[in-house]
Amino acid sequence: MKSLKQDDVKYMQLALKEAKIAAERGEVPVGAVVVFQGEVISRAHNECETRDDPTAHAEVLAIKKASKYLKGWRLTDCTIYVTKEPCPMCAGAIHQARIDRLVYGTRDEKTGAAGTLYDIVRDQRLNHQVEVTAGVCEEECQELLQKFFQKLRQDIVE
Repeated sequence: MKSLKQDDVKYMQLALKEAKIAAERGEVPVGAVVVFQGEVISRAHNECETRDDPTAHAEVLAIKKASKYLKGWRLTDCTIYVTKEPCPMCAGAIHQARIDRLVYGTRDEKTGAAGTLYDIVRDQRLNHQVEVTAGVCEEECQELLQKFFQKLRQDIVE
């Protein structure tokens, strides 16, 4: 049986594929994958620009797809893999969906809500806490975001 770490890398690589699709479409390159009992049940990437919807973050879209797949809003026994630490909205959605585990790639110093600025998913005052594993494929996740924003800034200057 593979170790948990190997599985985390495998699923994060799938989330990174989603993030790369987002980047190709001019979206902030964030990807998410939801896994239930070892099976990928949903995958998504940011679509805020495409949908003209500020809530169309990868995590929210993946949670919606997973809920449809499981025919219920409670995603217990699920793990969500995200290339970037969730923002407060997405951390709230992860909490509300009762997801058991969050694995993310790189920290978000500006809006991180899984330990960096806030810790919504592990807040003991709430009725559900999420296990968090940070830093899986961190360099690759970070590099993808950095290159995207460097190109965006360069395009603005030109």
